[in-house]
Amino acid sequence: MKHIPYITSLSAFALLVSWNAIVLNTTAAETEIDLSDVKVTKETVELWKEHCSSCHGNDGKGKTKAGRKAKVKDLTDKKYQASFTDTKGFLNTKNGMKDDKGKEQMKAYGEKLKDDQLKQLIKFVRVLPDKKK
Repeated sequence: MKHIPYITSLSAFALLVSWNAIVLNTTAAETEIDLSDVKVTKETVELWKEHCSSCHGNDGKGKTKAGRKAKVKDLTDKKYQASFTDTKGFLNTKNGMKDDKGKEQMKAYGEKLKDDQLKQLIKFVRVLPDKKK
C-alpha cells in the first residue's frame, strides 16, 4: 500500500504531460522549426510537383479537380498565409490533417519525406504569394 501514492503521482504526471501534448499540441520540434537557412531548389519544386500539386496545383491556388473536391485553401493568399506558423504548416504536412469529424483532409507525409524536405516545402509555400501574378 505504500507504493500507491507514488504510482498515483507518477500517473498524474504522465497524464498531465500527455494532456499538454494533445491539447496544446506542443512538441520540441515546434520550437525548433527555423526556415531562415532553407532554400527553395529544383528538388523542392520536384517535391512539390510529386507530392502537392495534384491538390494544390503547381501555383498553390488549389484550383485542381482534387483541390476543389478537398476544398483546399489558396496558398498564395497572404491572409491565409498569416493564419498559420511555419511550425504549424510543417506539423500539418508531416502528420496530415483531419476535419472535426476525423475525416482526412490531407494525408501525412512524415513517412515519405524527411524533415528537411518538409521544411523545403513549407519554405516553397511561403514564397508562393511573391510569385502570384
